[in-house]
Amino acid sequence: MIIGVPKEIKDKEFRVAAVPLGVQKLAAAAHTVLVESNAGLGSAILDAEFEAAGARIVEDAETLFAEADMVLKVKEPLPQEYHYMREGLILFTYLHLAPLPGLTQVLLDQKVTAIAYETVMQDSGFLPLLAPMSAVAGRMSIQVGAHYLEKEAGGRGVLLGGVPGIEPGHVLILGSGTVGTNAAQMAVGLGASVTVMGRNPSRLAELKKKLLGKIKTRVATRENIIMEISRADLVIGAVLIPGAEAPKLITRDMLPLMQKNSVLVDVSIDQGGCAETSKPTTHSDPVYKVEGIIHYCVANMPGAVPRTSTFALTNATLPFAQAIANKGLVRAIQEDPALNRGLNTYNGFLANREVALAQERGYKEIEELIG
Repeated sequence: MIIGVPKEIKDKEFRVAAVPLGVQKLAAAAHTVLVESNAGLGSAILDAEFEAAGARIVEDAETLFAEADMVLKVKEPLPQEYHYMREGLILFTYLHLAPLPGLTQVLLDQKVTAIAYETVMQDSGFLPLLAPMSAVAGRMSIQVGAHYLEKEAGGRGVLLGGVPGIEPGHVLILGSGTVGTNAAQMAVGLGASVTVMGRNPSRLAELKKKLLGKIKTRVATRENIIMEISRADLVIGAVLIPGAEAPKLITRDMLPLMQKNSVLVDVSIDQGGCAETSKPTTHSDPVYKVEGIIHYCVANMPGAVPRTSTFALTNATLPFAQAIANKGLVRAIQEDPALNRGLNTYNGFLANREVALAQERGYKEIEELIG
């Protein structure tokens, strides 16, 4: 199989979808690996390192997409990449299609087989390809939230950890999954007062035990959310329903109840955001205010720490990429239920129920499409 690794073009996206060791393993199995020139530069990986591992460096994305049977990416194709999509191409990347009907239509029209990292799910419900980046984003959410709480950055002027004799900042985390857990760990480490809200009481109990009772927990009802956001200095949106659009837990009418110049970091923005007022932002222009509330809604947060993120991501994705390359797409999907759940589009048909519901489209079960 010919496998292509293009340079990411999303704003300040410095990750790359393969590292030299991964290239070496694919090449050792007699696959051809194409890497776009300077694709790894943002992660401090030189073209020469890819070449030494067995890759062929190509100068432009057009050539790479045209030659590759499977393209490994980090982020979803942007409009300027849509013309690279073609029938027969296997695209393996983060897609987050639910809030992106335009991209969904392109993939369907061009009969691209698209497998989304974020919907590859084990029988236990664990998301092995989303987890490493969720961990990074969860930890980063506290860092960036603490920064924007500084007065110079437009915030309330609150130090999350406080100092002796002064109450610490209040952090509210909506969601108790991987993002929420890592955000809670960071916030507790800083000495903040932390409340985590979720739908599953047993999961909240587990998290409280894991953090040695240093957090408060509440079930995420509308009434409880209203009560908690009114005193929060920093709110972290960490809600995820795999493949689906994030529920809007913070409605516009709630914003006046929040403290002026408090901060909302909506990590759920890849799936549309968990606040009605959230809209995707970039690392170049990361924040905006609504009703005096700072919104940070960068859709590729881990791209700001690419060296860490690239190696964490590719450690997780490589075994799945190897399975597709070694066995062929259909056999790989038939033999691995987790990869099966990752299939979002196939030969012009939508294969993900949650995306179909979000976009009010029809879809086919994967068994109908590939047997």
